[in-house]
Amino acid sequence: MKKNKTMNVMIIILVTILLLGVVGIVVVKKLGENNAENTSALEPSIDEILVSSVDVPELTTNLMDNKFVRISLKIQTNSEDAAAELTKRDFQTNNIVIQTLSEMSSTDLEGKTGKIDFQNTIKVQLNELMQQGEVQKVYITSYIIQ
Repeated sequence: MKKNKTMNVMIIILVTILLLGVVGIVVVKKLGENNAENTSALEPSIDEILVSSVDVPELTTNLMDNKFVRISLKIQTNSEDAAAELTKRDFQTNNIVIQTLSEMSSTDLEGKTGKIDFQNTIKVQLNELMQQGEVQKVYITSYIIQ
């Protein structure tokens, strides 16, 4: 009689643990789906990116190693107000790009890493100027070294 009672208690405990595990898995999956939805809601659409972006027309300047670079950029900001401010600061943007490039050699700009370093440098320097928002990303849209 005692063995049956012990066995029943063990079965009830195992079933309870199993049910808690299933409920836990379902809850974690639902939270994961909600987080994915929230994350995608925070990502701006391409239309929002275009509205809050500024084109830097093609610039040609010398590099440190006496080669020259021709480059165009698109700068993404976090708002339309920031983009309007950056548009007004076009001469400062051009100055930052030219000064940064003049301190670089063609080998500094080689490969993906060189370009990412350049983009990050421009981003940091522009954010130091910005008062209405911030630069989120700098894209190289055209690039030639000769």
